[in-house]
Amino acid sequence: MKKLICAKEIEEFAKQGKKVFYMDSDTIITPAAQDAAQASGVEFSTQTDCCKVKSSEPMKTGDGEISSEMIYSVLKALADQGQLSGVLENISCGPYIAEKDKCGLKIVRGNSVKYEVLDTGNPKDKVFYQEIINADDGCSMNAGFITIETCNFDWECACQELYYVVEGTLTVAAEDKTYTAYAGDAVFFPKGAKVTFGSPNKMKAFYATY
Repeated sequence: MKKLICAKEIEEFAKQGKKVFYMDSDTIITPAAQDAAQASGVEFSTQTDCCKVKSSEPMKTGDGEISSEMIYSVLKALADQGQLSGVLENISCGPYIAEKDKCGLKIVRGNSVKYEVLDTGNPKDKVFYQEIINADDGCSMNAGFITIETCNFDWECACQELYYVVEGTLTVAAEDKTYTAYAGDAVFFPKGAKVTFGSPNKMKAFYATY
């Protein structure tokens, strides 16, 4: 049985002044936990820790089925160690991992984002995107990430669009002139603008539309 390490567990661990988090080879560290560890100066170690829950024995009864008593025992042991706190918030079967607060705050872990193909009309184009903020979050605008790799495609802005180039090079052709934006640059397009997006390498940008 694999054990999941979440961000809240690392944060609590760091508050105790500890710097080395011991784990075994069957441990899964969420991206959020990795970020929390880096921010807190916590290092992970695969050395054996006597306080760990042993999982080498298969949880099966005599007839080969998992016993409910065994499941209860394992979950109780994990709960006693505080290792179930925040697990559900950090596990996602969707396109990315996010943490939310009841006030509406939302943190999307960028390194967990799974991209979808953007239909440019040409199946050979390597253009991918993922929306991470929309009306489901109570937001009046949409936002997400987009990548463009060594291709060009025509685009008409159906609304106001703002792009912040994270890495790579973004080219934008408007009428008879081509503009180039690099990492750290921001580009705005008014509603109705007709342009040609492109990149000579692999460009990644954060976008917001309204």
